[in-house]
Amino acid sequence: MVKSVSLREAWSGEADCRNCALRNSVLFAGLQEIDFDRIHDPIDQFSLKPGTTLYQTGDVGEYMFTVRVGCLKLVQYLPDGSQRIVRLVRSTDVLGLEALIGDSYHHDAIALATTELCRFPTRVVRDLARENPRLHQELMTRWQHALSEADAWLTELSTGSARQRVARLLLRLVRDRESSECNLFGREDMGAMLGITTETASRTIASFRRESLLVESGPNRFLLDIPNLTRIAEE
Repeated sequence: MVKSVSLREAWSGEADCRNCALRNSVLFAGLQEIDFDRIHDPIDQFSLKPGTTLYQTGDVGEYMFTVRVGCLKLVQYLPDGSQRIVRLVRSTDVLGLEALIGDSYHHDAIALATTELCRFPTRVVRDLARENPRLHQELMTRWQHALSEADAWLTELSTGSARQRVARLLLRLVRDRESSECNLFGREDMGAMLGITTETASRTIASFRRESLLVESGPNRFLLDIPNLTRIAEE
């Protein structure tokens, strides 16, 4: 179900936005009261079930999105029809930045878990950024973050042995978190993230479990042995 709130409500922390990624990410923190006098477009809050497509490659970029809770994969398809996951987007990440320069979306964005998002019109963000230096700077920071993540996927997760790639992915999933606990993706998705086969991803995870590098703490949830996974990732 889609719930619409005004940008003013999101900025002030009303309408369940106090803990929203849109507010915590300070994307709109630099706005002033005068900015709201000419903004009438609502922000839509909604959820996606796992496997649901948010947008597809080539769709017109009318909206940008921020992730409140959950995770999506950004997918590109190879000429043979196989998929390659080029990046994950998680809480506080912004999707659809390419729309700011008039591009259509560059990927398929598909929910990997139950995901809550906010959707806001690209036109509003573009207009505000032209007149608000702080928002413009925040958008450039977000863009640089997306580029850095893309570089990391290319250099860290597409090179080395299967054990190294899987270890690096697991470490990235818990980076900047207080706990070493994480959810694992399906092995097909993991293979598409790392450029390895589904079978290789399955064998590697099974090996890590036998070595107690992964200890199951709940349904599809595991505690990571950070020191030894780091050793493997850096071999």
